[in-house]
Amino acid sequence: MRGGFIGTGIMGGHMVRRLSEAGFDMAAWNRSPEKTAPLKDLGIEVASSAVAAATAKDFVICMLSSGPVCDEVLLGEGGVIDVMQTGSTLIVMSSIPVETARKQAEICREKGIYYIDAPVSGGEKGAREGTLAIMAGGEADDVAAMQRVFAAMGRLTPVGPVGSGQLAKLANQMIVASSICTVAEALLLAERGGADPGRVREALLGGFADSTILRQHGLRMVTNDFVPGGPARYQLKDTNTALSLAAGLGLQLPIAIGADRLFAAMVENGDGDLDHSAVIEELRRMNA
Repeated sequence: MRGGFIGTGIMGGHMVRRLSEAGFDMAAWNRSPEKTAPLKDLGIEVASSAVAAATAKDFVICMLSSGPVCDEVLLGEGGVIDVMQTGSTLIVMSSIPVETARKQAEICREKGIYYIDAPVSGGEKGAREGTLAIMAGGEADDVAAMQRVFAAMGRLTPVGPVGSGQLAKLANQMIVASSICTVAEALLLAERGGADPGRVREALLGGFADSTILRQHGLRMVTNDFVPGGPARYQLKDTNTALSLAAGLGLQLPIAIGADRLFAAMVENGDGDLDHSAVIEELRRMNA
């Protein structure tokens, strides 16, 4: 199978590498060409444009930063969907609004292209190791046909019709955002109360408070290692999207609102490109 991969950033570069190692004939494109340079040594074709990466492929994966960016590259005359061959599959693994995924799927359907929205969780580590949690929305047969593609990148869970993948990702991001904020508050309390926050974190491992967030992001907080695995501005994008959808459904989500405000303040203070675990720095600013 021949595949195209659009968006080789922090996670995408690892994902296309794993696909190539699994035996897929891959072509890749990224807006910042320097991010595709290392892929040449892996035998991955570096395309001159998104359209070139998508032409004459059995499947195309989109891993861009947001709904508007995906639409810009995928839609319209001369866009990626316009050049994809009938019977091929578009897999959007970006985190985008539910209604955006459904609109893209409708356009694909009109052109005889299968569509799956399959956002992921697991960050750079999961992408590098091929252990991403993949939440797929789409027709069951379409998702099953791409099983081997997904297996190269992580663990697939079909969650329902088109748009369901994005709903699952929003649920994931709400849990991640609130958990990171709570871990940051707890470690700040330990720090300001006179305990060693690193030892407090160790003491909590294995108890009811244990979690991937405490293990990975808690460690980042106590070592002040905020090199981005998941930039805070993307976390804010996702909490904004979740709250917008919730408002349309008439839901009040106070914990998500609090986390969203904290990440908004962090981004406003210039830390949007740091890892989202750097939210503890925002709390330190608030409590200077």
